[in-house]
Amino acid sequence: MNRYPLWKYLIMIVAVVIGFFYTVPNIFPQVPAVQVSTNKTAVRLDAALLERVEKTLKTAGVAIASSELDPANGVHVRFAKGDSDSQVKAKELLLKDLNNGVADGTGNYIIALTSESTTPHWMQNLNAKPMALGLDLRGGVHFLMQVDMKGALDRAADRNASDIRSLMREKKIQYGGVDKSGETIAVKFSDPAQREKASREISDSNRDLLIKEDGAAQDLRLVITLKEEAKKKLADSAIEQNQKVLGNRINALGLTEPIIQRQGADRIVIQVPGASDPARLKDVIGRTGTLELRMVEADNSKNSAALQAAQNGNVPYGTELMNDRDGGQILVKKQYVITGERINGAEPAFDGQSNQPIVRVSTDGQGARVLRDVTGQNIGNRMAIVLIEKGKPEVITAPIIQGELGSNFQISGRMTTRETSDIALLIRSGSIAAPMEIIEERSVGPSLGAENIERGFNSVMWGFVALAAFICVYYMVMGLISTLALSVNLLLLIAILSMLQATLTLPGIAAIALTLGMAIDANVLINERIREELRRGLKPQEAISAGFDHAWATILDSNITTLIAGLALFMFGSGPVKGFAVVHCLGILTSMFSAVFFSRGIVNLVYGTKKKLEKISIGTVWRPDSVVTSPPDAATDVVAADSK
Repeated sequence: MNRYPLWKYLIMIVAVVIGFFYTVPNIFPQVPAVQVSTNKTAVRLDAALLERVEKTLKTAGVAIASSELDPANGVHVRFAKGDSDSQVKAKELLLKDLNNGVADGTGNYIIALTSESTTPHWMQNLNAKPMALGLDLRGGVHFLMQVDMKGALDRAADRNASDIRSLMREKKIQYGGVDKSGETIAVKFSDPAQREKASREISDSNRDLLIKEDGAAQDLRLVITLKEEAKKKLADSAIEQNQKVLGNRINALGLTEPIIQRQGADRIVIQVPGASDPARLKDVIGRTGTLELRMVEADNSKNSAALQAAQNGNVPYGTELMNDRDGGQILVKKQYVITGERINGAEPAFDGQSNQPIVRVSTDGQGARVLRDVTGQNIGNRMAIVLIEKGKPEVITAPIIQGELGSNFQISGRMTTRETSDIALLIRSGSIAAPMEIIEERSVGPSLGAENIERGFNSVMWGFVALAAFICVYYMVMGLISTLALSVNLLLLIAILSMLQATLTLPGIAAIALTLGMAIDANVLINERIREELRRGLKPQEAISAGFDHAWATILDSNITTLIAGLALFMFGSGPVKGFAVVHCLGILTSMFSAVFFSRGIVNLVYGTKKKLEKISIGTVWRPDSVVTSPPDAATDVVAADSK
């Protein structure tokens, strides 16, 4: 009656083994470390760099626990547990030696503080890694970004100036030129009637513009700026869009629970707990660039005289002198063809002919039309793909236009696979509305986190001990089985969180403690139902079967309603609230498995093999007419199957 088939016991064994294997990595301690990587194509991450790093630290007397070279992520240097002083000192030494003290991300190397697990590599290769801890437990990366609102207004003025030129041509209005100075646009006219017509058309096309008439006689002008309410709206929109873009970039790296908040009028705070690759995170966040496609005005093979004049300091109006990746210089028009705002998607790939890393890009309908018109008129000329980071433009590549481009094209050049992946990420996550720069960067130390971890661990441990002690005393052997099921529940929950590489925060620990209480509640329902069946006079085997069967409906109803609440928290919450919801929902699923399926399997193993079961060790059974307990000298309280 109460026996499991072999396949169910195999499921139990496999679940416990897998749970144990993926839980064990959390036992290995985290140690402070320094990671050295780069985003420069010409800079190599090789054994020579590892040797140089080791020599620098050894010469300065900094003790390291281990060091290794990861071709993908750079050099990793680990220190003794708790030795954060050596970690900070090592970063300063490496900044001085490798980057000449430059720490703004413009040096050849990215040097980041991190903490790394001491889990054996063979376990990590099987994806058995510890849970990432949140900023409140482990520490993490903290950035304060300054948004350049003046840059946002300048870009808006550029767009408006371009739109006004197009409008003048479309409406066939005679004008003398459009000049832009900072946020102000000046449109020149020689005819008052044409100026009046232009004022009316511009006002109708864009209600956010403030238009004033200026000048006299042959020097008639319209002075155009943004209205104050439009400036405020633009600033709010720029902050909101930049937050969204940064969130997309961080999420695309596989990092969970980033905190991205506005601070004041023009700043954004970013906190990323449990960053497994802080060097790349810093690189991607720091590269708050925008992509622009511009036509090349001059290079060594075309209009070289203009290029030479620009190199001598005489840069023609409307152009900009830039460096390309081959080390040469080209003269590029400031007016862009399209920007990243017109790009729908970007994916890293390989060119089918040269087998070189490329980025495949797709644009929206308007972007495709503009590209088709411009490239169709410039076949044989070069078009530069310009990435603007921290106000500094860089030409990724400047290929010759071989034919008319449409909604799909590719970016190629001297790029590595990782670089194409990062560039695709920057393009795909969207174009920022205003330039940004990192004005504050720090790695939140683990000292406070260590105290939080200790308190959180103690709360779960002592809560578990208290529950186990109570249920063992109250339900005897059945309580011991419930405690074993509770242990499996905790084991499986931690294993699943580790397999998912979830970020554990203090709210997550609270959710684990809540899961333990809910799981033991299910076992209490089962045990009390078995007692009730015994009071009704059923035999022990029948009482066990009826107890589990009848308690299941109640357990299922209560867990489903709680799961709905958890899903609502996940859908509408954010940050730590969402983290709590994830752990809470996973805990509900593991508790249902352990409290019902696993605990019944153990009960069947203990009692189900006995053909004639007379007693169940389940504590004292209270009856309406009498109280039946075990003899005073018995080791445990038992209930006889035929007791009345």
